[in-house]
Amino acid sequence: MSFCQSSVIAQSPSVETGVSQTLAKARKQTISKIAYALKFDIPAQKNQPIPAMESIRFDWAKNAAPLQLDFKEERAHLQTVSVNGKPISVAFEREHILIPAAQLKPGTNTISIQFTAGNLSLNRNDDYLYTLLVPDRARTVFPCFDQPDLKATFQLSLTVPNGWQSMTNAPVQDSSVAGNRKTVNFQTSDIIPTYLFSFVAGKFTAVSRMLNNRPMTLLHRETDTTKIRLSLDPIFKLHADALTFLEAYTQIPYPFKKFDFAAIPDFQYGGMEHVGAIDYRLSSLFLDNGATRDQKLSRATLIAHETAHMWFGDMVTMRWFDDVWLKEVFANFMADKITEVSTPDANYDLQFVVDHFPAAYAVDRTEGANPIGQPLANLQEAGTLYGGIIYHKAPIMMRQLERLMGKTAMRDGLRQYLKKYAFSNATWADLIGILDTYTPTDLEAWNRVWVNETGRPTFSYQLDQKEGKISRFVVSQKGEDGSSRLWPQGFEVALVYPDHVDEVTVSMTQAQVTVPEAVGKPAPLFVVFNSSGQGYGLFPVDTAMLSKLATLKNPVTRASAYINLFENMQSGHIIDPVRLGTIYQNLLGNEPEELNLRLLTSQLSDIVWNFTKPDKRSALATSVEQAAWQAMERETAAGKKKLLFRLYQNIASSTVAKNRLYTIWNEQKAPAGVTLTEDDYTSLALALAVRDYPAEGILAKQLSRIKNPDRKKRLDFMMPALSSNVAERDAFFASLATETNREREAWVTAALGYLHHPLRAQTSAKYLVKSLDLLEEIQRTGDIFFPESWLRSILSSYQTPETAQLVRKFLADRPTYNPRLRAKLLQAADNSFRSSKLLYQ
Repeated sequence: MSFCQSSVIAQSPSVETGVSQTLAKARKQTISKIAYALKFDIPAQKNQPIPAMESIRFDWAKNAAPLQLDFKEERAHLQTVSVNGKPISVAFEREHILIPAAQLKPGTNTISIQFTAGNLSLNRNDDYLYTLLVPDRARTVFPCFDQPDLKATFQLSLTVPNGWQSMTNAPVQDSSVAGNRKTVNFQTSDIIPTYLFSFVAGKFTAVSRMLNNRPMTLLHRETDTTKIRLSLDPIFKLHADALTFLEAYTQIPYPFKKFDFAAIPDFQYGGMEHVGAIDYRLSSLFLDNGATRDQKLSRATLIAHETAHMWFGDMVTMRWFDDVWLKEVFANFMADKITEVSTPDANYDLQFVVDHFPAAYAVDRTEGANPIGQPLANLQEAGTLYGGIIYHKAPIMMRQLERLMGKTAMRDGLRQYLKKYAFSNATWADLIGILDTYTPTDLEAWNRVWVNETGRPTFSYQLDQKEGKISRFVVSQKGEDGSSRLWPQGFEVALVYPDHVDEVTVSMTQAQVTVPEAVGKPAPLFVVFNSSGQGYGLFPVDTAMLSKLATLKNPVTRASAYINLFENMQSGHIIDPVRLGTIYQNLLGNEPEELNLRLLTSQLSDIVWNFTKPDKRSALATSVEQAAWQAMERETAAGKKKLLFRLYQNIASSTVAKNRLYTIWNEQKAPAGVTLTEDDYTSLALALAVRDYPAEGILAKQLSRIKNPDRKKRLDFMMPALSSNVAERDAFFASLATETNREREAWVTAALGYLHHPLRAQTSAKYLVKSLDLLEEIQRTGDIFFPESWLRSILSSYQTPETAQLVRKFLADRPTYNPRLRAKLLQAADNSFRSSKLLYQ
C-alpha cells in the first residue's frame, strides 16, 4: 500500500477542471491540519462585488509537484497571492491556483490571498444572501482544498450593512459598528469539511430559545403573524427532541460548539445540514392554521433528518462523494426513528411506506435507474449522484439490513462506527466491516445487489388449494429486467378472510421459496403482498382484492395495496388507468388515514393528467371532481378536507368546478371546514390562470393581496409563464437561457411546471428541444437538484409518442452525452414513455 501511495504522489496529478479523485488522494497524503481565516466585505447592493481576504494555514509533506488550490472563478478575481509572507506571481490554470513546491516548506505553511468572492453559490438577494456549498461549491466562493476528507477549521469575519443579522458555523466572538457598516468576528469553528462551511447574512428576525440547557437561535423572514405564532414552539421543540434522541441512541453528546438554524425563502432544498447553522426552506418550517397533519409530520421528519446529520455526515463524513448516499441514508434512517418518538400519534410504518416507496420506484423502474453506490471520478460531477435512490431506496435497504441484523446489533454497530471515525472520514466499506462482526449473514453478498446494482425485483406466486385449505404457497423472484438476480429480503403477505387477516412472512433467500407457514390455513378471500410495507419490488396483485380494498383494516396494508396497484398499472399489468381511476375515486370518502388519502389523491391526479388521453380526460376529471367535492363535504377531519379540496383544485375541468374555484378565490371564502391561507389563495389564482379562466387580472389582483415581500417577488417572477398570451410565455421561456434569470431555482421550476401544464402542452411542446439543449449548462451552473427538477418540470406532463421519440432522438444524436445526465433524462421521461405506450399502442 505504501508503494502505491508513493507512486501516486510521484505521478503529480494533472491540472484539470474540478477536483479529480487523483488530485484528492495526492493532496490527502501531503497536506493536513488545515485552518482557514476568511473576511468578506458584503455591500448592501447585490450586484456589487464582494472584496475578500483569506489565509490558509496547513502542514505540508515535501513533494515536488505544485500544490493545487481550487478556485472556480475567473483569473481576474485574484488580486494577490503570498506564501509564507512572500508575494508570488499568480499561476492560475483550469480552476486551480498553482503554488510551486519551491515556495513551500516541510511543516506549517500559510498562503494569503486577496480576491473577489465568486457569486455562483452566494445566493444573493436584495437584502440577504446565503451560501450553499455542497458538494464542491466552496471553491466557487473562495480558494480552498475542496474535498470532503480535508477537514479544516474556519474563522470568519463578515462586514455587512448595519441592521443585518448573520450566522455561521461558530458562535460570535465580537462585533463593531462604523457608520452604516457592521463587522462581526466569529470564533474558530469545529473541524468540518469545506462543503459544510456556511454563512447567512441579511435582514432577518432573530429568535432565541433555551431548551434542555441548550441555547438555539433561529433567523427567519416570515411576516405572517399566524404562522409565526403557530410555528415557533414546535420548531424549537422538534430540534430539542431530535438532539435528545440522538445523544441517547449514539451515546455521543452533541459534537459541536453551537446549534442554530435559519429559515430561508425558497431555499433550494428542504434543508441543508451546515454544522451549527442548519438552513431550511422557510415554507417547510412555518405552517399556518390550515396545515394538514401530513405537513406537520413532514416538518418533524425534515428537522429530525437535518439534526441527525450532525452525527451522520458532519461529525463522521464520507471520504469521497461516491459515498454521499451514506450520510443521507443514515439521516433518513435516524429521522424515521426520531419521528416515531417525537410524534407518537403518527403511524411510523405508514409514513415510511408512503414517503419512500413511490419515490424510490419512480427512479428504479426507469431505464435511467442508478445504483445506491455510484463511482465518481471528479467532484464536479457529484451533484448528479443525488436523487430518489439515495433518499428513498437507501432507507428501504437500510431497514432490510436492520431487520436482518436486529435493532440492537445495528445500533451497537453504528455506535462503534461513530466513535471510531469521529471528526474524521469513513467509507461504506468501513461501516460494512464493522456491521459484519455483529451478524452471521454475509453482508458483502447482500451489499452487492442492494447497493452496487440498479433495479428492483418482480415477484410472482402460486397458491394451491385442496379441500378449502392452502396446500402449497410458492413465491418467486427475478429481476424486473428479466435477469436472474436475487434481492435477499423479508416481507409479509396478508391472507385476508371475511373476519380476520393472517400475515405470513416470506424469507426471500432464493429465487423461489415455499412458505410453509401458510400450508394448512383456510384458503383466503384474497392475498395482499408486502402487507407490512418492508419488502421492495414489483409485487403481484390478487384481482379478488379490487372490490374489497376498503375492507382492509390495517392502514399500512392498504398503502401497500395502493402502491402495488399503481405500479402494476404503470407496467401494463392487471389493471388499466381508467379502471384504477374509478376504483380510487370511490375510495376518496372511505379512506380514514390522512397519509393514505394523500397517496390516493396524488395517484389519482397522476392518472387524470398523465395516464388518460386528452379526449377522454374531461369525462374522468369531471367524475373525480364530483367524488372529491362530495367526499370533502362529508369529511369532518380538517387535514383530509384540505387534501380533498386540493385534489378538486388540481383536476378541475368542468365549467362548474372552475366557476366554483373562482368564486372561492375572488370572495376569499373557503368551503366549510377548510382553512385557506394566503399561499392557498395564490395557488388557486395560479390554477385559474393556467386554465385561462375568463376574468381579468386574476394574478395581478393576487399579487396585490400578498403581504410578504419574498412571496410577492416569487409570484411576480412566475406571472409571465402563466400568461394567456402565447408570445408572453415564449418570451419568458427564452429568458431562461440567460443564467442570471435562473438564479431562483425554485421559482424557475415552479414556473416551468405551469408553462408545461397538460392544458398548455400544445403550445409548450416547442420548448422541449431547447430545454434539453440547456441541460448541460443547467448542471454546470445550478445546484445539485436543479437538473432533475428542471427535467421533471418540463417532461412530466407529456404523454404522446412524439415526446417519447423526441427524447430518444435527443440521446441517440448524442452518443457521448454525459452518462449521469442521460440517466436523469431517462428517469424524468419515464412517465412519457409509459403513458405513450399504454395509451397510444
